[in-house]
Amino acid sequence: MDDSTRRRFLKASGIALTALSGCVDGGAGSGQATESATSDPSLDSLELGAEPVATGFTSPLDVVVPRAEEYWVADQTGQVYVADGTDPDPRVALDVTDRMVDVSGYDERGLLGLAFHPSYDGTGRAYVRYSAPRREATPENYSHTFVLSEFDVSSGTIDPDSERTILEIPEPQSNHNAGAVTFGPDGYLYVAVGDGGAGNDQGPGHVEDWYDAVDGGNGQDVTENLLGSILRIDVDSEGEDGRPYAIPSGNPLVDKDGLPEQFAWGFRNPWRFSFGPDGRFFVADVGQSKWEEVSVVERGGNYGWNVREGANCFRVDDCPTETPDGAPLRDPIVQYPHEGGDVSGISVIGGYLYDGADIPALQGRYVFADWRARGNLFVATDRGDDRWPVTAVPVEGEGLGSNVLSFGRATAGELLVCTTDKQGVSGETGAVHRLRPATD
Repeated sequence: MDDSTRRRFLKASGIALTALSGCVDGGAGSGQATESATSDPSLDSLELGAEPVATGFTSPLDVVVPRAEEYWVADQTGQVYVADGTDPDPRVALDVTDRMVDVSGYDERGLLGLAFHPSYDGTGRAYVRYSAPRREATPENYSHTFVLSEFDVSSGTIDPDSERTILEIPEPQSNHNAGAVTFGPDGYLYVAVGDGGAGNDQGPGHVEDWYDAVDGGNGQDVTENLLGSILRIDVDSEGEDGRPYAIPSGNPLVDKDGLPEQFAWGFRNPWRFSFGPDGRFFVADVGQSKWEEVSVVERGGNYGWNVREGANCFRVDDCPTETPDGAPLRDPIVQYPHEGGDVSGISVIGGYLYDGADIPALQGRYVFADWRARGNLFVATDRGDDRWPVTAVPVEGEGLGSNVLSFGRATAGELLVCTTDKQGVSGETGAVHRLRPATD
């Protein structure tokens, strides 16, 4: 589906992409059509429920639970809220609207991610990812500046005057901003960065790479900028060059040709990621025209964009499976199409490997969604194959709202889902729900 066809489809369907999608681009998709994931028959009878934890947000893009019954919610409009799990009316703990670009309607910028330092015990540090107006190092023809900042936290409040900028990245376009930040089991901070926006990984702010069949781009470049990558940094140390973070010695490009912050690359718009209890790193990457994907990401891995969209060649009939130096382009564990069947959609929303106790049928399975939820969540099952089967699991009633924005994980392993009934940054229908078994 090319851009004009896609826009007609969305208009006819009454659908407008929300800020996380990054799918409003030009260009056709793959010339190939590899098979999408099959379903898991053992889940055919499963139905889920959802109960509200906190409500009244505009566009809740992240929820973090660093301690039991302590829910921190990042609203795209610029506020971080905190709720205690018993009162669904949260209070503002931080407001960065005066430091952000203005967001409204269709917009992929804003307050996009939140993480707490592993040592947080009611007092400590929080890391906030937001879209700022152009700063000194951002060219005048660019859209805005990616900002990752550290703040002090105590007594349920994030001190706005304690801000310490950790990382700035010039963003050429307003879309494909990713935004997830989280600490891995190794204690390092992982940061998702989109390819810089526009379509096809092309245009202003997109560099040349080794692949000539499709011009561009940042996804395959590791030397010119940090776009199109997952970063890993050590925020507990400072760099020798005066940077407010150090580079972990195990990062794959240390002492090699490339920017050492990068942990993995080849991404378009990695919208939400998580670590499983076993340490596996799940990254969902929003597709452009035909395919959505989820990968288990490893150190130094190249996940294909813009050579591939999912496991398929992008805009050509044939494409390489490795880079010129022999590094493989890694396929996702999950891919699903934009059209056809219950497991389809337009913007993948990364989730979590379930390890809670309330829903035994989900144990050890990866729970995620598409932004256009249609009353369903997706469940992927590891059967030991390269591609995991995916089942659409209904959520009873109207508990989730029409659009899923993000997932979170409570301290006991139960899953949280951020939703809205709006198709842009407006209103107060945003909510955080806890998944539970459906009622009989």
